Amino acid sequence: MESRETLLGQVLDNQPPYRIKQAQQAVYKLLVSDWAQASSLPKNLRQELQEKVPLDIKAEPINTGGALKAVIGLDDGLSIESVCLRHKHRNTVCVSSQVGCPLDCLFCHTGKLGFNRNLTAQEITDQVLYFFRLLKEQEQTVSNVVFMGMGEPLLNYSQVIEAIKILNHPDKFGLSARKISVSTAGITPKIKELSHLGLQVNLAISLNAPTNELRSKIMPVNKKYPLPELMEAVEQYISLTRRKVMFEYVMIKGLNDSPRQASQLASLLNGLLAVVNLIPYNGGGQLSAPSQQAISAFKEILSRNRIQATQRYRLGTSIAAACGQLLYQQGQSSSRRPLKSVGQADGE
Repeated sequence: MESRETLLGQVLDNQPPYRIKQAQQAVYKLLVSDWAQASSLPKNLRQELQEKVPLDIKAEPINTGGALKAVIGLDDGLSIESVCLRHKHRNTVCVSSQVGCPLDCLFCHTGKLGFNRNLTAQEITDQVLYFFRLLKEQEQTVSNVVFMGMGEPLLNYSQVIEAIKILNHPDKFGLSARKISVSTAGITPKIKELSHLGLQVNLAISLNAPTNELRSKIMPVNKKYPLPELMEAVEQYISLTRRKVMFEYVMIKGLNDSPRQASQLASLLNGLLAVVNLIPYNGGGQLSAPSQQAISAFKEILSRNRIQATQRYRLGTSIAAACGQLLYQQGQSSSRRPLKSVGQADGE
């Protein structure tokens, strides 16, 4: 299916040049979900756009506590999940880049789905647009976007980069590049490619182990892109961009949470412009999270070795929207309410 931008270009091809900017402003600034609301455009043009350039986003919101999750329906009948993490002074949208994920990391529920397909740039940015519209109803807005949802962003590199450009474009979402973060399990050729683009986005590495052997057990992708190769790519990224890299470390009781492993991690990251984000395991099954005492001790060892470390505050666990929990089974919609567009009331 052709993108909204392509369809807009086709409809507005014979219009004055300023019409495209008016249309973009209606979509990305005024956040209209119906072209009839775009009062700056002539009525006949609004009618044509309504027929040829749909603005609806089918979604089912699930809201509990500090997080808002949405199951978003795609045109081919597949679905993805997106999350908005709500803090006092910011709203961060966690977007998916693939339907499912091919990497099958030990701690991640999404990987159990397997891989279906990559998302298009519009399917990625529509997740953000959905939450922009939703938050507008509450007189709030989206402040940050993180590529940490379903899928591995750097395995959908071209569409993710295109989505970032749309998010950053001043005539579209207008988000600062420094408010956009891309998390990867370590696709080293694409990390190197990203380092040459000149984008000021944040890079996060899903690390989860301080040694090559353990990381291969937790993350099968490490067998293709081993830890030494990954660290070389990260060092190149930091050298070229002068940007701090975040290392995400999902803590699993009895597997990667020992004091010795904390010391190994400190040695691995010694001298890097980096911060470690400690994330208690959120899922169920045979794995479990360490005690808070163990997490604090791990963090203390990093701090003593001058490695900056933070612990992620849990948001979204109650609605399966926390790290590694996005898991929408295709065909499961029969047990859910029908997907609907933002602004559409129940029963419409």
